[in-house]
Amino acid sequence: MKKLLSIFALLFTLSTAVNAQEAKINWISIEQAEAQMQKEPRKVLIDVYTTWCGPCKMMMKNTFTNKDVIEYINKNYYAVKFNAEGGEDLSFKGTEYSNPGFNPSGKGRNSQHQFATELGVKSYPTVIYMDEKMNMMFK
Repeated sequence: MKKLLSIFALLFTLSTAVNAQEAKINWISIEQAEAQMQKEPRKVLIDVYTTWCGPCKMMMKNTFTNKDVIEYINKNYYAVKFNAEGGEDLSFKGTEYSNPGFNPSGKGRNSQHQFATELGVKSYPTVIYMDEKMNMMFK
């Protein structure tokens, strides 16, 4: 009987751990957040990162995987993940942004995206908070 209880306890622990790992932040683009605002206004959290940034990777691995953080962000914010040195074009509040100096074959650092510059990003990672009208609150 003791062995059976131990097996059930182990299975419960494993299933809880798997469910916690499956929970993820609902990352969307800035354009998707802008569209969602029309249906349901919310604050916006923008994780500004780069692919080479060690602290960005640590934040993704250690902070944005915490079940309490995931639950809170998904409930209260539109979460946007933005590569500050990426090559994609985007539109925000009617203005087009790009990264004219982007080198797709470059390794490591790249030029900063115009949108990151517009947001005033000087280092990575940076978290930007916007209100329900998509005006920057603080960072």
